[in-house]
Amino acid sequence: MVGPDDGDLVALLASGRDLDTFLHDLVHLAARQVPAARACGLTLTRHSTGVTVASTGPLADRADERQYEVDTGPCLESMRTGTVIRVEDMAAEDRWAPYPARAAELGVRSSLSLPLVVEGHSSGALNFYATAPRAFGADDEATAARWAGQATGALTVALRIADSDERAQSLLGGLDTRATIGQAVGLLMAQERCTAARAFDLLRIASQRRNVKLRDVAAGVVAAFEEGLTDGHSRWG
Repeated sequence: MVGPDDGDLVALLASGRDLDTFLHDLVHLAARQVPAARACGLTLTRHSTGVTVASTGPLADRADERQYEVDTGPCLESMRTGTVIRVEDMAAEDRWAPYPARAAELGVRSSLSLPLVVEGHSSGALNFYATAPRAFGADDEATAARWAGQATGALTVALRIADSDERAQSLLGGLDTRATIGQAVGLLMAQERCTAARAFDLLRIASQRRNVKLRDVAAGVVAAFEEGLTDGHSRWG
């Protein structure tokens, strides 16, 4: 079901922006929802290590990069094991040497990393960094976990849309599918009170049943909402 933060998520998905901007907005939204965080980065797995695909700024970038350099750290462990990793104080941390000392040099004293499991695979981590020790309490972790769950669904859809967009680029001469599909996903999330991944599946199922291109189904959803023609009952199950 739709969670308490989905109003912002729906707006983000429905904005129709390109994938890079979407992910940039996603990490800033996540950071705002965990007040103790001074920085947030989104890491995706690539060639057995990680790559930061979006961040709130240099602090998150550098904290992530120090882990990639030594191929160890809380972000990578969260990504590789699918578990939540919390560091209370980098200055006293003895795991993942020499990373904690390098993080402390940057001004990072505590961190919280949550795995992103996309379509059954541990595909990345959402990482929060703070400049004070023991910055993240149980409430922060619970809030971050709820957000990471929503971010996982949103990222699943974003990656599917990106794939659709790439195929459209080659097959349809650059037709911009991302904006239309993203808007339709956001609108269906609001109407059906479902997750982003479920909304995308509703579009895909409707496309298959009707033998109509996914973009055309999405365009119909957007047009119906814009014209006020929907009757409030689901037509996508």
